Amino acid sequence: MAPFIRRPPQRGSGDEAVPDFEFVEGHFGLMPGFAKDTGYGKNTYNARSETVDQLASFKHAWAQARHCIVPCEAIYEPDWRTGNAIPTRFTAANDETLGVAGLWAPWRNSQTGLWELSFTMLTINADTHPLFKEMHRPDLKRPPEQQDKRMAVILPETQYEEWLDAPVERSRAFLNQYPAERLVMTPEPPPPKVPKQKPERAKPKQPPDQPTLF
Repeated sequence: MAPFIRRPPQRGSGDEAVPDFEFVEGHFGLMPGFAKDTGYGKNTYNARSETVDQLASFKHAWAQARHCIVPCEAIYEPDWRTGNAIPTRFTAANDETLGVAGLWAPWRNSQTGLWELSFTMLTINADTHPLFKEMHRPDLKRPPEQQDKRMAVILPETQYEEWLDAPVERSRAFLNQYPAERLVMTPEPPPPKVPKQKPERAKPKQPPDQPTLF
């Protein structure tokens, strides 16, 4: 479970007590109606913008413009340029929260019969992004010009409300690369592995000295 921000469903009711935004929790990984259990969400953490309107897992949330914002203190990606995966932290240069464009959906838990929320983060191609193009393991089967590097859709704060209110016809206008100069990229390599010491082999027991016979 993780938090996301959306417009309250009751916002258009005319009730002045309904806030402009609500901060709710949902399963990380969009749960379509046909999902049998929460394990399905492992396949839907991210939604590729190129196919989000076609895949059964996402197309209904996309068609209904169920937009949300996923607040992130940081985004981690693996940097493979050294030949090993180096966890790399991306934060906002101004120390603000990163708001990632996402989709949400209600899901009826068949085990409890209760309605629960779920969400996914939208991603776009990052082949030309100065920072994100360096992330992820290279696909050695494809030439460099055909590498499909990915990045989450980070929204400028000035577009938060526009994204939440945008109809499906305008949704793609928000799927843009976030400027590299507004991000800080910090490698966080894991500590070096300490070699395990092999346990000392137990010395074989020596037979007791035999008495000398005269």
